[in-house]
Amino acid sequence: MRIGFISQGAVGAFLKTYEEEKTDILLFCLRSLGEVSYEKELKGETAYFEDVARLSKKAKSTVVCGCITDTKGHKRESVIVAENGRIAGVSDRINAIDGEIGSGAGLRIYPTNAGRMGIVVGEDLRFPEVLRALSTCGSDFIVCPFATAGDKTLMLIRAHAYCYGIPVLLCADGYCAVADTSGNIAFSSPQSPSFVDICLTKEYHLVETRQKFVRSSL
Repeated sequence: MRIGFISQGAVGAFLKTYEEEKTDILLFCLRSLGEVSYEKELKGETAYFEDVARLSKKAKSTVVCGCITDTKGHKRESVIVAENGRIAGVSDRINAIDGEIGSGAGLRIYPTNAGRMGIVVGEDLRFPEVLRALSTCGSDFIVCPFATAGDKTLMLIRAHAYCYGIPVLLCADGYCAVADTSGNIAFSSPQSPSFVDICLTKEYHLVETRQKFVRSSL
């Protein structure tokens, strides 16, 4: 699977300067689309979602990018997914932490040409149950558009990839990384765009637990 990380710049600007590069996934950082009003999009006053769809068609790739969505004043951090020139869906961050950004819809796994893709939106990376659910429900890999990454963020993706046996791909502002199932950083770069080929491997083990059976009396 070939991944293109675009950790700097907006989707619209990248679309204008895009040069053909074979990829399965184009992954942008969390604020790459800016702020998107659903009302203005429906009225045709803005065309942010159209730009994402056009890029997916032009690149013949699944495009994943983050933004702030505004629904009549209620704002959420969201991730837009497009494939084959169409919007496949929108995933919202489900955990709101002390701020003006609210929580949104539940988790979703997207069937793509590259495999079953789980989406983690920004700070949801700090909640292990999110990644555990995506892994348990059959994701082949997990992508996480993020804001600003640091050492703790890299530690998190390494821990999640190791504990849940699934590769985790991070694209933050100015930095991208891939954690493999052994808990190592398999790739990282401050360059934008950056392209890398990764092998999708998942770890499964048969776990047996011995416990004493207590017969209850009626």
